[in-house]
Amino acid sequence: MKILVTGTAGFIGSTLAIRLLERGDEVVGLDNLNDYYDVNLKYARLKRLEPYDKFTDLRVGVEERDRMQAIFEEHKPDRVVHLAAQAGVRYSLENPHAYIDANLVGFTNILEGCRHNNVEHLVYASSSSVYGANESMPFSVHDNVDHPVSLYAASKKANELMAHTYSHLFNLPTTGLRFFTVYGPWGRPDMALFLFTKKILAGDPIDVFNYGNHRRDFTYIDDIVEGVIRTLDNVAQPNENWDGKQPDPGTSKAPYRIYNIGSNRPVELLRYIEILEECLGKKAEKNLLPLQPGDVPDTYANVDDLIADVDYQPATVIEDGVARFVEWYREFYQV
Repeated sequence: MKILVTGTAGFIGSTLAIRLLERGDEVVGLDNLNDYYDVNLKYARLKRLEPYDKFTDLRVGVEERDRMQAIFEEHKPDRVVHLAAQAGVRYSLENPHAYIDANLVGFTNILEGCRHNNVEHLVYASSSSVYGANESMPFSVHDNVDHPVSLYAASKKANELMAHTYSHLFNLPTTGLRFFTVYGPWGRPDMALFLFTKKILAGDPIDVFNYGNHRRDFTYIDDIVEGVIRTLDNVAQPNENWDGKQPDPGTSKAPYRIYNIGSNRPVELLRYIEILEECLGKKAEKNLLPLQPGDVPDTYANVDDLIADVDYQPATVIEDGVARFVEWYREFYQV
């Protein structure tokens, strides 16, 4: 297939593109290489894609309407995986307009491109952050999620609603994936594992929010990518049993699905730090702080639907995943 992947300089996007290319797909990748974090890391990820003849590298932001329209018309992708977004919960408190431009305007351009160019299936990144103030664990796609606690979360919930509209009006199959704390080699520098590793090795104290008591459903990058590919290959179908009197948020009469994609094994942050200390052979000096605005105390994914529909089986335990990240980090940064 010819697959358009947005965010190919990103953590998930670059790894996904390699997997698709290795199985023989043609990938049209785009990224605007913004400076939200170290651009050199983004270039290094893209360099991994250079050996592949079937990779087209485009430099464009998804919020650029005319250019996005032209890309869809020229390349005519069979399917689309939309990962490009303004990420980060805390940054959304500082720069809200970045989230409106990339996550709302940009997503509209993706939907319009799919609608007008006969795309067979749109798979897009949502987030575990949509669960917001929900406290019922594990989080289920069949639960209502109308209480986001950050603008980032609200933008991702809005994406799900926008996708449903296009599935309903234009019969466009869409699948939203709520990612749960992705980690691993080539990860994002603004994420805890990256920040902690850098500071521990430098002998600097690490900021541990919520006094280390939150739990996260840390999900290894290879497990995430496997789930994305399986979902991409499994085109969203209408739920013939959907009932408007008892509406199921995770499915629809339209070709629309929502899935959690997590490890289904939440780990307390303090245990996560212990594992990292063991891998680094060095203890962390911890600066214990309260929960930050926009953060949620716990995330825990119910992945039953993804298991049932695409046989998703996350296989990487946290000890192995952190060890692989540390090995990559030491090699990449020569420390």
